[in-house]
Parts: sequence; C-alpha cells; structure tokens
Amino acid sequence: MKIGELAKRAGTSTRMLRYYETQGLLTAKRSANGYRSYAETDVERARTIVSLIQSGLPSKLIQVVLTAQDQPESWGDTCDLEFAKLLRAELDTIDTKISCLTRSRAAVETYLERSAVDNVMVGNS
Repeated sequence: MKIGELAKRAGTSTRMLRYYETQGLLTAKRSANGYRSYAETDVERARTIVSLIQSGLPSKLIQVVLTAQDQPESWGDTCDLEFAKLLRAELDTIDTKISCLTRSRAAVETYLERSAVDNVMVGNS
C-alpha cells in the first residue's frame, strides 16, 4: 500500500509516517519509481507508534519498545538494564516538567486571586 493509505488507516499524516521512518521506527520498501510501499503489517505498527507518541513516549523509547516486540527472544538482562536507564531518564524529564508546571500553575492562580480581589474592589468603588 502507498503512504497515503497507510496514513489514513493508521490515523496519522503522511508527514508523520515519513518522520517515523527517519527515526527508524517504520521501514518502507521503495518501488522502482521511488514511491514508498508498505505491508499490511505496517498498519498495526504505525498505529502502535501513533499511540505511543500520543502517550508522550519519546521516539528513542518507542524504538526500544518496538525492538522488544519484534525480537522478544533477544530481550534479556542487558536490554532490560538499558531500557530501565532510558525509563529513568524519561521519568526525570517528566518530574522536571511537573515541577515547572506546578510553579506556573501557582503563579497563574496567584494572579487570578489578586485579579478577583482587584475586580471586587473596582466594582465597589
């Protein structure tokens, strides 16, 4: 199937499928004219990638997940350790984002509280 059909069936854009290919997450065969050609199995793979991306997993972790799915027999202690390191780094990144969002939320909340007081005071004048 061509990239447009895959995009439609996977629920994503052709641009994203090209991006997944550059990240090594998806592989297309090339016809003589250079067009990408995908197998039926690529539909589920693309859907999996889309789902993992939407859940916030970075492409480097998605690559590990897909490798584990593709080659379960080669998954061992070394892979588990490497994957755990990647997950730890991702968790640290998420914690940093949560901290930043918490500070931002507090600042916005403080502003709104002050604004509400100011609005009440203006309305009473």
